[in-house]
Amino acid sequence: MMTWADFWALIGTLNGRADETGCRRLAEELGSRPVSDIQGFAERLAEALYRLDQEKFGLLPVVDLTTPDGGPFPQSGDVFLYTRCAVVAAGQSVWESVFFDVAKFAPFTASECDGESLLYVPDQAYELATGQEWQRQTRYCFESYSNRDGWPHLRA
Repeated sequence: MMTWADFWALIGTLNGRADETGCRRLAEELGSRPVSDIQGFAERLAEALYRLDQEKFGLLPVVDLTTPDGGPFPQSGDVFLYTRCAVVAAGQSVWESVFFDVAKFAPFTASECDGESLLYVPDQAYELATGQEWQRQTRYCFESYSNRDGWPHLRA
């Protein structure tokens, strides 16, 4: 099983950004490892994203956009997911800090902080390692609004 320390060390290879080049490099590194490491990375990534799936982060507006009437521009579900990816890509210390200071999450809502590429790293690594497409599931769902404890008003 991949430890959190191993996960964060791999994330550290991104140098704080989930751009395509860095994510491709990470996928290649991960793809050279055993499939169990790829699965472990996918599990840790899903959990890290799930833990960030909270109302206090998801209701923050996009920092560099406004509505036509000048009001705050809300994050969509996809933008919120990609923002959470950007926070994870920034590294362990940033990821941990946002839980204690919501304001540290806000800059990652900027449109240039798109971390979407990080989502595909486990799938790309698996394909590199096995030559097959991965139909994966993880213990934690990383889709926006799936953490019911993080979104108390959404509980059924």
